[in-house]
Amino acid sequence: MWQGIYEELRDRNFVFLAVALDTAGAAAAGSFARAEGSGPLGPIIQRIMGWSDALWGRSARPTYPILLDEKHIVAERYDMTNVPTTVWIDEEGRIVRPPETAGAGDTVRHIDLTTFTIPDDVAARGQAGRSRYVDAVRDWVHNGGASRFVLSPDAVAARSRGPDDAAARAHACFQLAGWLYRHGRAEAARPWFEEAVRLRPEAWTFRRQMLAVATPGAIGNLAAGPEYWQAVRSFGERPYYEPPDLPD
Repeated sequence: MWQGIYEELRDRNFVFLAVALDTAGAAAAGSFARAEGSGPLGPIIQRIMGWSDALWGRSARPTYPILLDEKHIVAERYDMTNVPTTVWIDEEGRIVRPPETAGAGDTVRHIDLTTFTIPDDVAARGQAGRSRYVDAVRDWVHNGGASRFVLSPDAVAARSRGPDDAAARAHACFQLAGWLYRHGRAEAARPWFEEAVRLRPEAWTFRRQMLAVATPGAIGNLAAGPEYWQAVRSFGERPYYEPPDLPD
């Protein structure tokens, strides 16, 4: 999806900058940039997006800049708890929409874990939500500060969340876990990943990294094993993705 938007809008002073949040570095992020590593969820992702086979292959070969953030500094600074998350920043470097899910919905809750399929109406809702969000991006690029999707500085401040004490401690635990992992101490890292998740269970970025670095063969693939699905189910009615708050 984002590659297509980038190709459409890049000549209008628009840059799409992606950041891969992967504690394991290029070994984890590289496969996704090369259209690998989607595993059994690949067809589901393709269907939710409404991509043809040709577009599915092209979408995973991006030409926009991609940064690799092994230490999750971007997530900590912007208080991101899940991916995909977007931030709109104007030409002056001002945030005009703070971190929000990029048109993503709670489709993951409806995946049949036996057949890895999703109902037609759920897939349609997912595609519609993404289309609305992409149209909002287009409106912003074409209309700039006059776009109805641009928020005032006060609205941006009101929507921006700062970490509370538990979240700050969770980030500290997560950073320690990452340091231990990068220094070859994966076993010692696991309890600190678990503590970060315990302190901030809504931070799926923490949970995914915990599962990825602790599960053999998970590096470079979607960390979506039994432990992950159990966590999804345990959330009950709490949202997996907070829907973006857009006009209309």
